[in-house]
Amino acid sequence: MQNLMKLQNGSDIRGIACEGIEGEHTNLTPEAGNVIGGAFAKWLSEKKNKPVEELRIGIGHDSRITANALFEACAKGMAALGVKVTYCGLVSTPSMFMTTVFDEFAFDGAIMITASHLPFNRNGYKFFDRDGGLEHDDITKVLEIASTLSVVETDLTNVEKVDSISVYCRFLCEKIKNSIKAEDYEKPLKGLHIVVDTGNGAGGFFVEKVLKPLGADTTGSQFLEPDGHFPNHIPNPENKQAMEAIKQAVLANKADLGIIFDTDVDRMSAVLPNGDEVNRDAIIAMMTAVIAKDYPGGTIVTDSVTSDRLTRFIESLGMKQHRYMRGYKNVINESIRLNKAGIVSPLAIETSGHGALSENYFLDDGAYMAVKLLIALALAAKENKALASFIENLEKGYEEREYRFKIDCEDFKSYGKNALEVFEKRAKEKGYQVAPNSYEGVRISFDSEEVQGWLLLRMSLHDPQMPLNIEGCRAGDCDKLYQIVLELLEGFEHLKL
Repeated sequence: MQNLMKLQNGSDIRGIACEGIEGEHTNLTPEAGNVIGGAFAKWLSEKKNKPVEELRIGIGHDSRITANALFEACAKGMAALGVKVTYCGLVSTPSMFMTTVFDEFAFDGAIMITASHLPFNRNGYKFFDRDGGLEHDDITKVLEIASTLSVVETDLTNVEKVDSISVYCRFLCEKIKNSIKAEDYEKPLKGLHIVVDTGNGAGGFFVEKVLKPLGADTTGSQFLEPDGHFPNHIPNPENKQAMEAIKQAVLANKADLGIIFDTDVDRMSAVLPNGDEVNRDAIIAMMTAVIAKDYPGGTIVTDSVTSDRLTRFIESLGMKQHRYMRGYKNVINESIRLNKAGIVSPLAIETSGHGALSENYFLDDGAYMAVKLLIALALAAKENKALASFIENLEKGYEEREYRFKIDCEDFKSYGKNALEVFEKRAKEKGYQVAPNSYEGVRISFDSEEVQGWLLLRMSLHDPQMPLNIEGCRAGDCDKLYQIVLELLEGFEHLKL
């Protein structure tokens, strides 16, 4: 079997699960899935100090075309050890975590088969227990155990199938009903027109099991049918084509709100009735504004590529921003750490649309974030206000760009580290405003007549690249910021600018 360690992707397992893209060959095979399933069971048995044959583990998946094959492989690897395996079918990633919480299931562990927004030929495994998602070192250990195992065959006749997504949706519905307290308690969304785009991922349940039963008009919702080839657009709120699709659906149907999910529904973004996109900085601003009254003075943990205007907006609400490293697990874990240290931090959220609330197990859950927006929309409507009023004071950005500079040498990590040190030293020598507390990379802000905006140069988490994010406040500022970066990186010939 191939080197399984190469399948680690941070705190997940991901790989190429089938052929279909030229030059990419399958490395996440059913054989790999088989031993990975067995390894997770052994890891969980050790963590819980519980015999493996007493474990109960649920498995679900998104709409990817390799889902069934990877489910069967993983299930066999666990069932052969005596694990009680339960099949949850087509579900969202957050709902799989909740199967470890809900009394109806209370699984010892849960597995979600997904590769988020990646191309159709990719797939992967996410793992949970009651404490949350596994960490980087946990995945390393699972793959190390898997590397010692052999493929096992067994029948799956004892695998029970449950409708876990309906239990999860009842939980979401109760949250909405209890928060809005409408005259028609059972139909609190009556009179609201909500358009949803799931990009042919797993999120169609939100329309059928949440919005419609609560009275919302969902006319114009699109791409709800699960199709692992993703024929309409990439199911990714960061994708421009995807955001344009939901924007046009909102405008064409004169909807009160548009909601877009990624493939496995752990991320979301939104569109307002006038077509304004609520993503990146705006989704962070919106969620902060929605919860601000419940957590006065609270600290919002974000990733590193948020704008200075977002910082000013968060502070205008009496809240604080803690700009941290990219990576949704990094952001979530930092918020958890702050709370343990006595600092109230109710929200950890990335510009990618990953958002986790302390009130919801710090679970990055796109559907739960959508629920929070729907509650805010309905309550605002009672006061004849629009949802847009929550972020009306967020300054408009003019232009933002992202570049990725390839590092063309063998020891790319050392080269990149040196480049960042020189970059920062040169910036300070020129008197630029270098942020004192960057947790990754070097961030510089500009507020002169000549140039206004900010830039962040950092190392990629995994690849031999240095991403550069820049945002200008006026026409031409981005070009000026880019030229400043080129000047500060002069002489680094292995950095392909």
